[in-house]
Amino acid sequence: MLNPPVPAAQKLLFPDPKPLPERLGNGFFLALPERPAVYLMHDETDVVLYVGKAKNLKKRLCSYRVANPERMARRTLRLLRLVARIAWEECESENAALRRESELLLALKPRFNRAGVWEGEKRFLGWRIASEGLELAAIENENEPGEWRILGSFGAKARYVHRALVRLLWCRVHRETGIPGMPPGWFYGEHGSHVVIPHSDSGRLREAGEGLASLMKGGGAEQFSNWLLPVSSWSEQETRDDDLKCILKNFPSSSPPSSSRGDETHFPMQ
Repeated sequence: MLNPPVPAAQKLLFPDPKPLPERLGNGFFLALPERPAVYLMHDETDVVLYVGKAKNLKKRLCSYRVANPERMARRTLRLLRLVARIAWEECESENAALRRESELLLALKPRFNRAGVWEGEKRFLGWRIASEGLELAAIENENEPGEWRILGSFGAKARYVHRALVRLLWCRVHRETGIPGMPPGWFYGEHGSHVVIPHSDSGRLREAGEGLASLMKGGGAEQFSNWLLPVSSWSEQETRDDDLKCILKNFPSSSPPSSSRGDETHFPMQ
């Protein structure tokens, strides 16, 4: 026999649990900085259970104060019941926090993180200027035949970086039409692992190549983001911001060269 629903008034008699304030104290949350940071949740044996990043650390961690079972996933509720300590590292920016989070995930492989804990196979991005337009391909071999310029390696993330670059470069080369002018399915990655962004304007294609070349240099991700043009609608801006986060997370802010090919130098991913 099913239990009858609990009236709303009766629910108020059973407040949502607050495992973190009970364990860490309210003073912990009051003292948190309102800055970009990465945070590490430890269990009672000091094993790291979860690594996350935040644009505003105080706002992010305060969102965990109330363990509401109707709003939080079961996995998150289990995590909060196990946390005994939270440490953090402040970062210069959200982009720096993204990069630091990626490093910690690969190094620690916390049990409650699902994404970013395994690097996977080496995969690269190759690009070149052809008569039809700008070619951009996700490839498995950095010595792919042909005059490719190489970015990477990215491991399993190559597919996502490839899709983000296609959207960003399309909007830069086809600035008049933007995302609405993309071929059907391209926005969702249905162009496959090898795509040609067509354009008859050699000047724009050369600019796109220079933008990609900047990604091979130390600090190139920030330079690349400055190279992109403003967009006209909030929806395109939101898409561009998400794609830029993907680029900034997967390209180092600075890195020593490891090898060269032709006139270009490519860098290993952090």
